[in-house]
Amino acid sequence: MRTNLYYSDIPRFLRPIAYTGNQVVYILDDLGRMGLFLVYSIIGIFKHPFRFREVVKQLHFIGTGSIAVIFFTALSSGMVLGLQGYYSLHKFGAEGMLGSAVSLTLIMELGPILTALMVTARAGSAMCAEIGIMRISEQIDALECMAVDPFRYLISPKFIATIISVPLLTALFDIVGIFGGYLAGVKLMGVNGGSFYSGMVQSVTNHDINLGIIKSFVFALLLVWICTGRGYFVQQIRGAGFGAESVSRVTTQAVVYSSISVLIFDYLLTAIIL
Repeated sequence: MRTNLYYSDIPRFLRPIAYTGNQVVYILDDLGRMGLFLVYSIIGIFKHPFRFREVVKQLHFIGTGSIAVIFFTALSSGMVLGLQGYYSLHKFGAEGMLGSAVSLTLIMELGPILTALMVTARAGSAMCAEIGIMRISEQIDALECMAVDPFRYLISPKFIATIISVPLLTALFDIVGIFGGYLAGVKLMGVNGGSFYSGMVQSVTNHDINLGIIKSFVFALLLVWICTGRGYFVQQIRGAGFGAESVSRVTTQAVVYSSISVLIFDYLLTAIIL
């Protein structure tokens, strides 16, 4: 007696229900895998021996390698904010508040968000592809056969490096962005430099800075978790395909999921903390 039930065996009017149930089971299974992946990755941080050289290597790749793109993104964003802020505030005769508007926007919102998105696009995609290739080429299986913990060996150094790098890159983004706003507002549009600086100092509080720092840590954890997890489970992701095709599709999926998660958690953290 056959016990396996194929999709074609299900009555046509019940197929939407079967499809929905199948999707729900897959999503729950995927969430469970990713949850355990996060737990094992965090545990791997505290396992000995600590891979200091690998952490430094990842810090160089994720942090130092992203400085250029963060610098130019921050400078252009700050200058655009300076120009748009000037034209908006000029209508109300409040050009002196330009420093406040630029600094608060960058520190609380644009700095953490754009930094996370840039790091995801540059380093997150590379981490996902690297681990995905190691999975399909059975290098991770070889580590497990040699009794080497793949989380301590591969994943945890990336977690440490990302959680350190992203907040520092966010701070760099804020500084460069405010400088760009100063160039556009003071040097190009003629806003008084003293009022720009005083408005910034009077408006930005420790609460605003702490909000930006918390966001940067959360975004760092989200992007490294999703990007490394998608690559690690490349062979278990539905619709990914096989071989190199699966790695390319999963890498795209990781970048999309990470970006969406950053935007969702940005709203949640703002609503909770603000």
